[in-house]
Amino acid sequence: MQEFRPFLVHGQWRSGELSAPVVDPFTGKLVAQVTQATESDVEEAIASTCSAAETMGKLPAHGRYNILQQVAALLYRRRDEFAQAVTTEAGKPITDAKREVGRAIQTFTVAAEEARRIPGEVIPLDWTPGFDTHLGVLRRFPIGPILGITPFNFPLNLVAHKVAPALASGNPILIKPAPQTPLTALLLGEVIMEAGLPPGGLNVVPCDNILAERMVVDPRFKLLSFTGSASVGWMLKAKCGKKKVTLELGGNAGVVIESDADLELAAQRCAAGGFGYAGQTCISVQRIFVHHSIADAFTTKLLMHVARLKLGDPADETTSIGPLIDQSAAQRVESWIDEALEDGARVLLGGKRKGSLIEATVLSNIKPDMKVSCQEVFGPVVTITPYRQLSEAVALLNQSDYGLQAGVFTQDINKIFYAFRHLEVGAVLANEIPTFRADHMPYGGVKDSGLGREGIRAAIEDMTEPRMLILNLKEPSH
Repeated sequence: MQEFRPFLVHGQWRSGELSAPVVDPFTGKLVAQVTQATESDVEEAIASTCSAAETMGKLPAHGRYNILQQVAALLYRRRDEFAQAVTTEAGKPITDAKREVGRAIQTFTVAAEEARRIPGEVIPLDWTPGFDTHLGVLRRFPIGPILGITPFNFPLNLVAHKVAPALASGNPILIKPAPQTPLTALLLGEVIMEAGLPPGGLNVVPCDNILAERMVVDPRFKLLSFTGSASVGWMLKAKCGKKKVTLELGGNAGVVIESDADLELAAQRCAAGGFGYAGQTCISVQRIFVHHSIADAFTTKLLMHVARLKLGDPADETTSIGPLIDQSAAQRVESWIDEALEDGARVLLGGKRKGSLIEATVLSNIKPDMKVSCQEVFGPVVTITPYRQLSEAVALLNQSDYGLQAGVFTQDINKIFYAFRHLEVGAVLANEIPTFRADHMPYGGVKDSGLGREGIRAAIEDMTEPRMLILNLKEPSH
């Protein structure tokens, strides 16, 4: 039965005449109509977020802790419902959707803990002659109204990574969810209201891009937190004026596999990292650089693991690779594969499209300027390139506009630290794939991959302003 969903403003669910469809990426069937905010709705939502700033800023740490713990508990209670929503609107295999819900629960649990330990500092000022009686106290205060814009690929946990630290630090936040996947964000809004958040502490407002841009430039927001494509992210930053901006953008993550690597581990992890959620993650394994001496052995193992991955219905517990978010995305990936083949690349496995499904594809004989190498595929495609020296592999991996995360497989600690020193990325993973992310760790990239860091504590730093109190502590007169 078709569902019609209102949006959330100031603790109330709003319906209206404008709506947009939400389509199941696998079946192509309409699953819901979601009300779209009008210009006046957006103005009310911004005003609501601003009006909630004082109330949110006065919430004590134990109050924020209790709300966030209650959100985590409600998510756990409704975990199957959330997983089903993610699978239905995002086409994510149900096992991956369940994992995402588990991560979101962890994200809110960590945020609850961090709400109680936002750090301060006592700073002695008597280093300088004449300031003998002075002492500094530094505390962090909420920055104020925050705008969060989220993508389709993690419709729950990437929303959580904006909402949880905002609430933990006493800030109200307005979420503009991806147009393909608003249902999960609205469901989260329902849970957060049930947890007792004051009205306006969270507003969830689906709207068109024109209205979203108006929110971006609105000076009443003190911070924009955007996750999405590099082209859109940097365009929005240019329009933001004086507000703070954090960007979590794209990548074409690379892995280096040295001759002393555990090949079975490397192949198994690269298969998981390259094809999970059909490659639609910004840290999906895309470029694999393999030492020439073990290239054939590694490739054989990788192909064996990839061939076992089941393509098909994301609702099936045995499916590893579901659809891309829509048919046009699949057509683009198909065209990039075909273009690479015309330029001399070889298909070792896969390469075909059926509707919104793309077979798990492994390519060799790659040139650095092929789109499947130098751009972000955002599909189930990996490339294999042999090299002779570690320095060569590092240079090839760095030959990218992106710099999010990278993996290196080796048993040599010196090689690990060489990679750590020279790879131009936000994180280097030793004997692990770049698709790894723990939700409390600082996460983000360099170059076109973004600006700032996510992860609860790192996000709280961006969402708060340090303020000094300077005391002149005179000795009492007797």
